[in-house]
Amino acid sequence: MKNVSTRARARDSAAAAWRLIFDYIRATAADRVAVLERLGLTPAESRAISSLDPNAGRSMRSLAEEWRCDPSNATWLVDRLERQGLATRVARDGDRRVKAVVLTAKGKRTRRDLIDSLYRPPPDLVALPQRDLDALRAAAGKLPARRANR
Repeated sequence: MKNVSTRARARDSAAAAWRLIFDYIRATAADRVAVLERLGLTPAESRAISSLDPNAGRSMRSLAEEWRCDPSNATWLVDRLERQGLATRVARDGDRRVKAVVLTAKGKRTRRDLIDSLYRPPPDLVALPQRDLDALRAAAGKLPARRANR
């Protein structure tokens, strides 16, 4: 019986922690929106540009799969990136039918600025005591990484 109550307490603690984290993310959304506005990106474009590898191209099929969308939607999004000069399609070596989406020099700069800006912690987080930041970092470091954009 003790094991059940321990699991329930852990679940309740996790739910409370997640609510606080989620509420903080929502409360700081305006900061992220300001970054996108400064860079002239929509949320979909920011997701797209951050998922493109600055050193290698990606097929439209792999992008559609990652973005969990229809290939026509991925095409539309890449068209938007191309019109802004952020990405281009190039023929793959060995198969000219398959196009790879690659970042342009402007796209690489924009991606770097986007990621640097989004990873910059809000001032109220920086203002926490060092021991709290260390504890938060230690706890967050134990979570499995879903996907790294570095």
